[in-house]
Amino acid sequence: MRTGPTPSRPLVLRTSGFLHPKVTLQSTAKLLPPVKSATMPRMTEGARERGKARRREAILRAAYQLFAERGFEATTIADIADRAEVSARTVTLYFPTKLDLATSHLAEFTDRLGHALNHREPGTTTLEALERWLRADLAENPGDSEFDALWETMLDRNPQLRAVANSRLTEAIQEGARIFAAERGDAPDDFGPRMVAATAAAVVCELYLRPTEAHLDAAMSFLAAGIATLPPSQRS
Repeated sequence: MRTGPTPSRPLVLRTSGFLHPKVTLQSTAKLLPPVKSATMPRMTEGARERGKARRREAILRAAYQLFAERGFEATTIADIADRAEVSARTVTLYFPTKLDLATSHLAEFTDRLGHALNHREPGTTTLEALERWLRADLAENPGDSEFDALWETMLDRNPQLRAVANSRLTEAIQEGARIFAAERGDAPDDFGPRMVAATAAAVVCELYLRPTEAHLDAAMSFLAAGIATLPPSQRS
């Protein structure tokens, strides 16, 4: 009787009653096609960006709702995250502070406008650049009356945020005056450029509340007529 361990033998396949000792499971595995691992479809760059945009908008809406309901000081990042159904870390990745959240709506607008005016094509006047940008921006960002109303409600119920928004708007007007003054050869603090910039800011704000082609045409005609009445630059 064999007392030692039984030596292992390769498992063989039986076909039609005959043994084929050289055909093992290991050898047949080489004949089988490779198994492809099941993988999730890769998210396209466009889908990823749309997801980020939706998440960002959800955070902004949640923040503005809470600022209007509870007040800016009483609202925490955790409150905003809970309302937007994201983590607090996600909120701060998009907006590092509550003030960034509160001023984002205006900051994004003034940043887009400032970039368009500062990087206008050679030979293009400030007014022409403004009109081109407005037509393109209104087409791409037609506005959301509900969101704009929420923004205004938030400012009405938080005077400190209204003051910050007014300060940011003043900075944007000063930048517009600087750009227009450089075009005319005026000093940035001259009355003419400051008046034009302040008027343009008011016209643009009204235009975004009533974004129609007719209103845009009327706004540009109004600004062009006003600029035409300015006396020649004292430095020319």
